[in-house]
Amino acid sequence: MRTIKRPGEHELEVKKSRFLCALARVTTEAEAREFIQQRRRLHHDARHHCSAFVLGDSGEFQKSSDDGEPAGTAGVPMLEVLRRNEITNAVAVVTRYFGGMLLGAGGLVRAYGGAVSAALDHVGLLERRPVRTVTTTVDYLLAGRLDNDLRSAGYQVADTDYQAEVRFRINVPESEVDTSTGTGTRTASTGNPTGTGTARAGQYR
Repeated sequence: MRTIKRPGEHELEVKKSRFLCALARVTTEAEAREFIQQRRRLHHDARHHCSAFVLGDSGEFQKSSDDGEPAGTAGVPMLEVLRRNEITNAVAVVTRYFGGMLLGAGGLVRAYGGAVSAALDHVGLLERRPVRTVTTTVDYLLAGRLDNDLRSAGYQVADTDYQAEVRFRINVPESEVDTSTGTGTRTASTGNPTGTGTARAGQYR
């Protein structure tokens, strides 16, 4: 599954109607509905605020709303774009300002779906990969070099704790963790990020 790289907004104009698609990351239905309400308040003079959102590590929770548009012409095509792109933990809201020309059912489907698709292209996507957080401790002389090597190798350093020694907490893809010991299986040039960790599905790299 994937999610959006950043929140953002993109506008599409179809036969003088403006379709403003706003995207945001969310992890709960309450967060998704709050974002939808924020868009309503921001564009209180618009006629429609259609929405779709997908939640869960496998995108198992999905909702959509036509918000007054003919049934199946707005929320469903918006949701289909999210599903087709394997997007999860994200909400899309398309605000429509009517331009005076009727688009018909087919035109609405294309406009709402196209608005979400264009917005996804605008903000970019991230691959979601399950990771384990592992720890390693080194002395100060090696800390700077290890930090650089880890980041150069593509690891995500979650936290660095400077005490008597320097402890790194590193998000490591599950495929690179020995699940029987919880240790990393790929070695950086200055040390191996080893230690027990807890799987955290849905971390981003």
